[in-house]
Amino acid sequence: MTAPHGLRVDAVLVQAVIAGALSFAHLHDLAAAAGQDGWKAWAYPVSVDLLLVAAWRRLRSEGPSRLAWCWFLIALFASLGANVATAGFLDLADPPALLRLGIAGWPALAFLGGTLLAHSADHRVPDEPAPAPETDSLAAPEPETEPVPDPAPTPAPGEAAPALPPADPAPAVPAVLVDHARKVAADYRDRTGAPIDTDTLRARLGVPPHLADAIAAQLT
Repeated sequence: MTAPHGLRVDAVLVQAVIAGALSFAHLHDLAAAAGQDGWKAWAYPVSVDLLLVAAWRRLRSEGPSRLAWCWFLIALFASLGANVATAGFLDLADPPALLRLGIAGWPALAFLGGTLLAHSADHRVPDEPAPAPETDSLAAPEPETEPVPDPAPTPAPGEAAPALPPADPAPAVPAVLVDHARKVAADYRDRTGAPIDTDTLRARLGVPPHLADAIAAQLT
């Protein structure tokens, strides 16, 4: 006989049901042997299984933590201990006093574990972002290339030389570039003990020679 369409028998699930039922019955028998009769004996396996599930869900949802692992192992030890104790290793007709003490204190211990698992937050310090690398130079826009004027014609003998055009004014330098150049020059002076030269300043700033000369003139 085949299973209906969409219904599959999972062997792992069947094993889990069998193991859970046996562990549940062993916990009940152990609690009953320790003097917990009636509904109280059935409440003990429910308490152990709930603590085990709560710790497992905490591990699955928030990752490994010492709190979740601690209570998971405590609940697992209680379940396995009941299985071993009811397998003939203890005389359930006359249980030891230590077993009675453990059974009596389990409700308070399970309540503490469940409360910590449900209401405690996992405080983790966020990773600090890596500092941004400091730039050693400030990229300046490349000036537009101006056409080179034709050389003035040589005057004939006896003729007066034509008047030379006025020299080009110094290029305007942005204030932010001058401030950055001052920091670069100060850093160079602190490391070498000498003032920075124009070629080094031009290499550090990445600017054309005529712009480097104009900046150097404002630094002096």
